[in-house]
Amino acid sequence: MSEGVKRSSSNGFEKPLTTEHQQEKVNEVRRLVGALPEKLSVYCSDASIERHLRARNWNVKKALKMLKETLKWRVAFKPEEIRWEDIAHEAHTGKIYRSSYVDKHGRTVLVMRPSCQNSKSIKGQIKYLVYCMENAILNLPPDQEQMVWLIDFSGFNLSHISLKVTRETAHVLQDHYPERLGLAILYNPPKFFEPFWMVAKAFLEPKTHNKVKFVYSDEINTRKVMEDLFDMDHLEAAFGGKDSVGFEINKYAERMKEDDNRMPSFWTRASSPSAAPQPDLASTTLDPLNLNSNSDASDDDKTEGSLPHGIDSDTVFTDENTLVIDGGKKESESESEDPHHSDVKPDDKADA
Repeated sequence: MSEGVKRSSSNGFEKPLTTEHQQEKVNEVRRLVGALPEKLSVYCSDASIERHLRARNWNVKKALKMLKETLKWRVAFKPEEIRWEDIAHEAHTGKIYRSSYVDKHGRTVLVMRPSCQNSKSIKGQIKYLVYCMENAILNLPPDQEQMVWLIDFSGFNLSHISLKVTRETAHVLQDHYPERLGLAILYNPPKFFEPFWMVAKAFLEPKTHNKVKFVYSDEINTRKVMEDLFDMDHLEAAFGGKDSVGFEINKYAERMKEDDNRMPSFWTRASSPSAAPQPDLASTTLDPLNLNSNSDASDDDKTEGSLPHGIDSDTVFTDENTLVIDGGKKESESESEDPHHSDVKPDDKADA
């Protein structure tokens, strides 16, 4: 495990956590989550729980709330069930795609071209982004948890800027894919992008926007960033590399369909040895997870009583206003029908 830190509430000093202490916190979160159906159990690997803890500075209660919200979102959104035919219309221009190369650390690379946006549907754009994230994770090597984004600003203009899409994107990535971003390279952003970036940073945790690097092809020092990270023989010419082939939709579609065939086995316990064994849920009546736990309390406080364990496959999560039924349909007095809706407050921003 990576070295963790815990922030003292008295003076802001960060003390390193030992590996043993980190594992204790992972085990505590797992105990509080309780029994889960298979797909969610596979998602709650030690590595996944640790990412949620890191995103919440190792505060167990805050990480637990974040994890519960993500489980609720995954049940409703079903990201692992999205297939190429569901989002192919969003992909044709090559606005986001997984490259055929990795960086020198073996990290999956997602290429993004905002100027190639071909949809006005925020729902469709987010669904395609989620598909790309799930595909990138599917293709990560066993020893790597994070990915790299290469964002190409060629052809970018003011019409491509949308604060609403940016906000929704930041919400999904930070709250439901914590600690998945290793580095984001903004390649040749225009000068008018800088004010927008200053606004966009407000949606991000400092640790997240510190992962963003501005790289300009006409600057030797920043160009070295690309040479240090990538094999230039394989990197696309658009980013200063020697590969002139670029994005071809037909070949890419075949790659994605092959990956789609691999996805079901990725979400079975047999392919995820780090997933904790769970009891047989078929013969057990499970109470919904309590999503109203106090996330602001210190993780050193003792939880009064006990959290109900597990998730029923039909009636999944309940709070004061919302009932989620059949893994996605919601009956609500006041909530939006948007499956991306979150009760997470601004102070609970996570790190991508």
